[in-house]
Amino acid sequence: MASLTTPPQAPDLVTGVHETVLRNVLARLGDKWTVIVICRLDAGPKRFNELRRATGGITQRMLTATLRHLERDGLVTRTVNPTVPPQVEYALTSGGRSLHSVLYQLVEWTEENLESILSARAAYDSVSPTGE
Repeated sequence: MASLTTPPQAPDLVTGVHETVLRNVLARLGDKWTVIVICRLDAGPKRFNELRRATGGITQRMLTATLRHLERDGLVTRTVNPTVPPQVEYALTSGGRSLHSVLYQLVEWTEENLESILSARAAYDSVSPTGE
């Protein structure tokens, strides 16, 4: 019989395969190109080269890999229009739009706390021998 004063132990829900998938998804969401691509697609669907120009600095290979990962995770759709040559458009799914909302909140938080972050960095750098 369980004690009324001791809460039951919560089961570890993040184990094995779930833990691996969680780490993988979080690593993807923490990738700078993922964040930039999600933000660029928030304005609406874009063709590959249009997205590449809007992203700035990303290689064709990296954009292709990023889009494939996002499509696999269900955050981006890829639509091939039957033209000659074929036109491919990428767009956010509802999950991708939901993620953009979270990312936007993170940007807002950063802007609101930027001065204190810069002050903390300056204070740290003034006493840290390496400045890192």
